[in-house]
Amino acid sequence: MDNEKIGNFLAEQREEVEDDLQHYFLTFEDYWERKLWHELTDTLLEFYAEGKSAEQQIPVYDNFVKAFADKINQLKLVRLGLSTAAQYEDDKRRLTFLETLAKRVDKPASQDAFVFALTSVAGVRLRIGDSAAARKDLDKCETVLDSFDTVEPSVHASFYRVSADYYQSQNNFASFYRTTLLYLACVDLDSVSSSDRHRIAYDLSLAALVSDTIYNFGELLLHPVLDSLANTEHKWLRDLLFAFNRGDLGAYNILQSHLQSNGLLKRHEQFLYQKISLSALTQLVFSRAPNDRSMTFATISEETKVQLDEIEHLIMKALSLGLLRGSIDQVAEVAKISWVQPKVLDKGGIEAMHARLREWDGGVEKLGMWIEGAGKDVWAA
Repeated sequence: MDNEKIGNFLAEQREEVEDDLQHYFLTFEDYWERKLWHELTDTLLEFYAEGKSAEQQIPVYDNFVKAFADKINQLKLVRLGLSTAAQYEDDKRRLTFLETLAKRVDKPASQDAFVFALTSVAGVRLRIGDSAAARKDLDKCETVLDSFDTVEPSVHASFYRVSADYYQSQNNFASFYRTTLLYLACVDLDSVSSSDRHRIAYDLSLAALVSDTIYNFGELLLHPVLDSLANTEHKWLRDLLFAFNRGDLGAYNILQSHLQSNGLLKRHEQFLYQKISLSALTQLVFSRAPNDRSMTFATISEETKVQLDEIEHLIMKALSLGLLRGSIDQVAEVAKISWVQPKVLDKGGIEAMHARLREWDGGVEKLGMWIEGAGKDVWAA
């Protein structure tokens, strides 16, 4: 497209937009004529970020951006393309557009931009139900990302976001949980809308609860995204997570009525009881000093509120999952625990650990004073 055609196109578009957007088109034409590609790209990104520019994004991309697409930063080109793709109402047309964009930036020097575009292709495939093709795209992206030493956080964030959507569609709760936390590590939480933060916190909470491999979700409890559930109709879910972290069966029994309103939690109700019982057991062991972890079944039952006839099976389950290490004396009904899985400590846990360290320090000091007093004759000799 020559300069005259582009000038005419920009003039036509300038007449169609609202008054407060017209200055963009004057700037576009100026930078185009002067071949200031960097400045032109950044101004286009500003224009595309304007909510009022939605109707112009597809024609501007097709009739203007494509004319110099190979001359600008390819990662920024993909950002313009992703914003343009969002304006298509039909997923099939959006998919065709994104596939073309991904092929365009699939060059040795712009593999980060290729991954950025291809993850969006995978995202659309997921929406239209083609999960197998989406998985292939994500595997290809992962291979490319593994070859990089560094990459922009936005590229990783896009990959983790779509990967999390894939795992959620497959009911792979553990992978969804871990991948979503990786996504959150790549984004500024303030840049995520409040509705998206609430949705992420809700989905993460459910995944943490029903996963049969996640028994320590302190990382989620300390993440600010969980605060988005506070003062909402799903506040009980946040409270339930903290009850699980404490192994608080009393609080669980109070909150249990909410499980009936959620189909996923209702289907896993029996598993959830076993999971919080295991949490109560590990919390009890964790709270005790290493030299005080030999306990009778009766003591465990009294302190965890788990029925006495369930204790032996509970300990065996904890040992098989690697939550505890130790042995069971079935005849004497005594559990001898040598190790417990580390926990992410909240403020209360840190205070308890501080008190334990002070107690240990005091014991060491007393032992030192005793040795000094009892060994005076030896020191004198």
